[in-house]
Amino acid sequence: MNFLKWLYPGMKVKRWLLLLMIGVGIIGLGFAYILREAYNYYTFPNFVWYITLQFLPRYVRGALFLGAGVGLIMLAVWQFNRSLLLALWPQGRNGRLLDTVFYQRYLRRGPKVVALGGGTGLSTLLRGVKEYTGNLTAIVTVADDGGSSGRLRRELGVLPPGDFRNCIAALADAEPLMAELFQYRFGDGSGLAGHSFGNLFIVAMSEVTGNFEEAVRESSRVLAVRGQILPSTLANVTLSARVEGEAMIRGESNITSSGNRIRQIYLEPADVQAHPEAVQALLDADLIILGPGSLYTSVMPNLLVTGIREAIRLSSALKVYVCNVATQPGETDGFSVADHVEALVRHVGPGLFDCVLANSNINTPPSAQEHADMVRPEVGTLKDLPVILADVVSESSALRHDPKKLGASLVRLYTQWGRRSPLQVRSNGL
Repeated sequence: MNFLKWLYPGMKVKRWLLLLMIGVGIIGLGFAYILREAYNYYTFPNFVWYITLQFLPRYVRGALFLGAGVGLIMLAVWQFNRSLLLALWPQGRNGRLLDTVFYQRYLRRGPKVVALGGGTGLSTLLRGVKEYTGNLTAIVTVADDGGSSGRLRRELGVLPPGDFRNCIAALADAEPLMAELFQYRFGDGSGLAGHSFGNLFIVAMSEVTGNFEEAVRESSRVLAVRGQILPSTLANVTLSARVEGEAMIRGESNITSSGNRIRQIYLEPADVQAHPEAVQALLDADLIILGPGSLYTSVMPNLLVTGIREAIRLSSALKVYVCNVATQPGETDGFSVADHVEALVRHVGPGLFDCVLANSNINTPPSAQEHADMVRPEVGTLKDLPVILADVVSESSALRHDPKKLGASLVRLYTQWGRRSPLQVRSNGL
C-alpha cells in the first residue's frame, strides 16, 4: 500500500513506481538471457538443479519467481515508506499518522462547508464539522471591540483577532500543547494582562507578513488548520444598535450591557465591501451554516455585509440556521426559536435560509446563576422555514452546543437533503 501517494497526492508517485518496476523487469530479463547462455556453455553442480526448482514445469517456476519478486518489491516499498513516515512522525505519534492519512483520503472528499459567525459558537461548530470534511471555510465577523481584541484593534489598527484565534484553535491539528498555548491568556503584567498569546501572535504575524489576511493564513499553516478562515470584510466597521426607547448604542461590547431590548442593529459604514474569497467560498459551497452564537453581535454582523448576504442568496448550497440552545442575557431574553427567526428575517429579509436546526433536549435547564432559559423547541414551519429538531445540547453545560452532536446532526441533515428543498422533506426530526 503506497502511503506516500495517500499523504502527498501531488507527487505522482504511481508513475515512478511503475517506472521502477519496468526497470526491475528489464534487469530481470537481462539476467535471464545471461543465465540461458551460461546453461548452454557451463555444466552446473547437481544441487543447482534443486535450487532452481527445475523439477517443476516452467510455467509453475515462472509464477513462483514472479510472485516472490512482487512480494519482495511490495515489502521494500512498504518499509521504505514507513521509514520516511517515521522520520516525520516519531515513535509514539502513530495516532497522528492515522489522522493525517484519514484527512487526506477521506476528509478532502467531503462537502464544501461554509460556516458564518463569531465568538465561541462558531468555534464549537467548527470542532464538530471538521470531523466530516476538510473542505471547510469559516467566515468571521470583524465587529468585536471588547477585551483583548478591542484593545489591539484600537491601539494597532488591526482587525479584531480574538474570533480568528478561536477558529484557528478549533480547526488546528497541531499538538494539544500548541493549541493550549495559542489560547493562553496572561493574568498579570503591565500591558499584557487580559491579552491572549494567540491574539498577540496573529498581530505580530500581521506585522511580519504585511497584512492581517496573510497573518491568519500563515498562523493557520503553523498550527496545521483544516480548511481556511476568512473575515467577512476587511473594513474597519462598528456594530451599532437601536434599542427600546429609540436610544442608539455604538460598539459591539456596549450593546448587550445596555439592558434594553434590541430592535435593530446595523454596521457603520453600511456599504462595506465583502471579502472576495469569502464571497467565492459561499458561491462554491455545498452547505452553508449560520450560527450558533450571539444572535445580534456574532451571527448577524456577517449578514449585514451586503456582498455576503447576496452571495448566500445566489448560492445553490443547502443553507441552515442553527438556533441557540439557550437565551443570552441582555440580547435574547425570553426568545423562542420563532423569535430568533423573526429577528433574522426582519434584518435580512425572507428566503435567505432553507431550514432551522433547533435543540430538542431541554431536560437540563441552566442554573439560576446563569440567568438564561432553554430555547423551547417549535415543531413545524416558521416564516416558510422548516424547523428540524435534534439533541445538540452539551451534557456539561445547558448553555452550549455539543460539538460532536451538532456536527453529526448537520451532516445527517445534509446527507438526507443534499440540494433538495427542505420543504420536500416531511420529517421534522433527525
